[in-house]
Amino acid sequence: MSYDQKKEPVSKQIDENLSYLSERLGVKKSFDVIQLDLEYAERKMALFLVDGFVKDDILHYLMKYLSSLSEEQLKENTLDKLLKTYIPYVEIDKTDDLNKVVDTVLAGPTALVVDGIDQVILVDARTYPVRGPAEPDMERVVRGSRDGFVETIVFNTALTRRRVRDRSLRMEYLQVGRRSKTDVVVCYLEDIADLSHVADLKKSLEKIDTDGLPMAEKTVEEFISGHHWNPYPLVRYTERPDTAAAHLYEGHVLLFVDGSPSVLITPTTFWHHLQHAEEYRNKPVTGAYLRFVRFAAVLASLFLLPFWYLLAEHPEYLPAGLEYIGITDPGEVPLLLQFVLIEIGIDILRMAAIHTPSSLATALGLVAALMIGQVAVEVGLFANEVVLYLAIAAIGTFATPSYELSLANRIFRIVLLLATGFLGVFGLIGVITLWIIMLARLKSFNVPYLWPFIPFNYRALRDVLLRSPIPLKNRRPTFLNPQDPDR
Repeated sequence: MSYDQKKEPVSKQIDENLSYLSERLGVKKSFDVIQLDLEYAERKMALFLVDGFVKDDILHYLMKYLSSLSEEQLKENTLDKLLKTYIPYVEIDKTDDLNKVVDTVLAGPTALVVDGIDQVILVDARTYPVRGPAEPDMERVVRGSRDGFVETIVFNTALTRRRVRDRSLRMEYLQVGRRSKTDVVVCYLEDIADLSHVADLKKSLEKIDTDGLPMAEKTVEEFISGHHWNPYPLVRYTERPDTAAAHLYEGHVLLFVDGSPSVLITPTTFWHHLQHAEEYRNKPVTGAYLRFVRFAAVLASLFLLPFWYLLAEHPEYLPAGLEYIGITDPGEVPLLLQFVLIEIGIDILRMAAIHTPSSLATALGLVAALMIGQVAVEVGLFANEVVLYLAIAAIGTFATPSYELSLANRIFRIVLLLATGFLGVFGLIGVITLWIIMLARLKSFNVPYLWPFIPFNYRALRDVLLRSPIPLKNRRPTFLNPQDPDR
């Protein structure tokens, strides 16, 4: 079957239109694609729809209304009368392209084909199977809203507009994918956001040439952000409408992709992935403390294991009085191999937890803690200190708000550990230096990834390190190039 997007004009002969649409939609091959042949006001008509995507009560009402029309009522100006008078519905449109009709019907709306009219009427009376807007598991807060984005794009845009009642809020609609025709919405505040970034983002979306978006927003990210071999995320994901709204007011541009509860925030820096809504749900001092603890946990997850391994392998580096930091019983397995094995083991347990039903999660935890962890220490496979410091590093990884950043940090930690194991202190210092240089050279949509640390900006760096009070933080980040930073 051809997916050529050349325009196929609508004919005034309804039989030609029905033949084309029936073939392209596979009416006789798919049980859920329905063609209803009708006759109202002495005129042949047909409805094309996908079963399960249509509100039956709305269509039943429209069909009942059309059945009451007489031939005289549709004798002249048939199309205008149907659109403006005889089809009492809000979301209604028309098109003279049969290929557009095919794509529209497959997306959910209903097509009404009328004999003698070279236009097809599109009635958007669709509905999707959808779950409730529950609080996201990845971004829970103690106090705050409990609603979250879902897999239906219209619901997500409504949740955002509910919080951003701004007359300059823009939501521009696009379709991506030659076959999938996935709905994508670019969302921004027109009098705040950098419009050149909006234009570049839309151009990147329009250039996407692929059959479909099987992984929704993740597939879009790989096309628009680049740097495929760099594990660090260049966009931020959120499933919270309040987080999305806060970024809109700062000047960010959001991407909604139908079929995904995650919204892409562009552009972002390294520090955006370390922020959490919980910090702004508390008083400034408490929020600053929580942020400090989170930063400390992330730093521990990165550098604690390599640094301790260096001291354990080279006790001469330990100053007097800190000998207890070393290792008492190294076990039967080389220390570096212990770290590698336990790192892989934690990832295996994490993947097992994802695929384990909730009813068996407790049993999995008992197996991991007792039968594997304790027994492995008793038989000498792992040293007690290795388990302790790896547990601290793992907790720091789980304390990272961004799941993508935590995975990238884990890869860097393993590389840093191996470099320290083979090259000692030179490997530790060398890899950390290369890591900082790599992040400093990295850009997210022409925005330096380590801003405001590199390039340095004192006021912005202060806001990153400390949770500033909201009245003092009512200014927009300069790296976003907002039209009015202080408005």
